[in-house]
Amino acid sequence: MATETNIPNLTSLEYIPYIDENGELPEQYQGKIGVYAIFDQDKTLQFIGYSRDVFLSLRQHLVRQPQYCYWVKVETIERPSRKILEEIEQAWIAENGSLPIGNGENKEKWISPIDAKALITPEEQANYDNPVNDEMTKIKIIKNVARRVEAEILKELEARGLQMQVRFNPKLKEEGLLDVKS
Repeated sequence: MATETNIPNLTSLEYIPYIDENGELPEQYQGKIGVYAIFDQDKTLQFIGYSRDVFLSLRQHLVRQPQYCYWVKVETIERPSRKILEEIEQAWIAENGSLPIGNGENKEKWISPIDAKALITPEEQANYDNPVNDEMTKIKIIKNVARRVEAEILKELEARGLQMQVRFNPKLKEEGLLDVKS
């Protein structure tokens, strides 16, 4: 556990598999406040973040960026302190020598709901743009795009061996957004 004077080096922390041999995320971080670093399959740092519930944040990131979530390092703290969390985050970024790609230009992909509309196929777009469609029909088309993207994500997570059930917020699908239901 970190204190203001004792920020652990990122390199000193052990790599924890993002998805363990039982197909589960690291449940020891449920409800824990802390800073975490996410690494890809080659153990290249992709993103550093902090959270009031590290487990829930790890789950969100896995769904949003499954291709980059293979390993994680975590440092927890007892009491919520944005100052301490930000100090650890900044120290780890400095230790890395450069801003991880997920903390820079691709940050929105890590921290915001998935915009399925950005993944619309040309056929879906043509259907959406059809002038005979009313607003309800357009909402249905966007919802179906979101369902297609959701199915692709779930298939990828299943291929990775994830056993935990992932449920998306159904209300957001009408807007073409996908986010894990808490």
